Amino acid sequence: MAVAKVPSQQFFIRGEWVAPARGGKIPIICPTTEEQIGQIPAATAEDVDAAVKAARQAFTRNNGKDWSRASGKHRAKILRAIAGKCFDYYADLAEKLDEKQYSPIEVPMEQFKSSVLRETLGVIGLITPGNYPPLMGTWKVAAALAAGCTAVLKPSEVASVTCLELGKIAQDVGLPLGALNIITGLGPEAGAPLSYHPDVDKVSFAGSYNTGRTIMKAAAETVKPVTLELGGKSPLVIFDDVDLDKAVEWAMFGALWTNGQICGATSRVLVQEGIAPAFLKKLAAWTSSIKISNPLEKDCHLGPLVNDTQYQKVKDFVKKLKTKAQLSSVVERGLLIWRKVTFWNRRFSLMSLGNKPPPGLGGAVISKDEGRCKRVAELLDAGIVWINCSQPCFCQAPWGDDPFGWYPASKL
Repeated sequence: MAVAKVPSQQFFIRGEWVAPARGGKIPIICPTTEEQIGQIPAATAEDVDAAVKAARQAFTRNNGKDWSRASGKHRAKILRAIAGKCFDYYADLAEKLDEKQYSPIEVPMEQFKSSVLRETLGVIGLITPGNYPPLMGTWKVAAALAAGCTAVLKPSEVASVTCLELGKIAQDVGLPLGALNIITGLGPEAGAPLSYHPDVDKVSFAGSYNTGRTIMKAAAETVKPVTLELGGKSPLVIFDDVDLDKAVEWAMFGALWTNGQICGATSRVLVQEGIAPAFLKKLAAWTSSIKISNPLEKDCHLGPLVNDTQYQKVKDFVKKLKTKAQLSSVVERGLLIWRKVTFWNRRFSLMSLGNKPPPGLGGAVISKDEGRCKRVAELLDAGIVWINCSQPCFCQAPWGDDPFGWYPASKL
């Protein structure tokens, strides 16, 4: 019996059928006769880029109202229509093939049942940073143990003592031996072996972007899942209807909480242009009043950075910023450190600034109009957005998924 030829094919990109950029073809071989019955187009990087751009544009078009932020009802209507067309197509195809082939086996599906069994994953490697070790350590340990997993916790070498205290508590309450294990050490000697250890089933890490990439690569050696919470440059959006004193206070707190050593610090401040001069004046006054001293001393506002390495990094950032420019309405995104204050006067420019790389783990919006705050919060590409504040954290709530945030969204 002759095998029907497959019609010429093209790519489906942005609702249109298009030919490959380089004209490449891949033959379709019939497995029965081993003869060529058609061709499909062969994609190259140019075609991939066109398809990805189309998908990204569709995701953000009309602020997402076309699809990504459309109602579930709207998406369901379209998906059901697609499903109906698929059924009609294959039902018609089956009728055409009915007298031309026999099914190899018959599978009466009513004889089978399906069930889902949730099981614990196994041993979890937990690697935490030094900016607030008790919170990060307990977050990760609690989630792992509650799920029935066992854990190995490696806190940052610059802030390990409080996490070791967690071991004493576990010992006192009678946690089964080995359910929680705590080791300390440097990343290359302790963190890396934990990441690629063949008997570790998952790795959860919070810390820098570069270290997160290293851990992801190490975990890939044994094809284990990872959860990453990485740093970014989180935006703080300030509208012109605010109480300036409160806005300045939240701007400073959002950027300098834990001495600025925090992944979600809202240090990219976007101020509506009309209030910029007054905001800067109050910001300068507030900054000059900060008392930097030993945190054990009375009235200390700002203590030291965790070590000299971090101190030198901050000095280097400040040096680079000074050599470029002062506060400006023009943002130069090539800098490792953004302008601390950026001005905008149109909503479009606000969202383009707030969502441009480097992305933020979090974000904040300050305005007396709560409805406006919620609308802007929905448009910011961030895992968590604060409204009329910055940095309050509720352990009961999930820490959201975003490009530089949790990967995937999880407390574990």
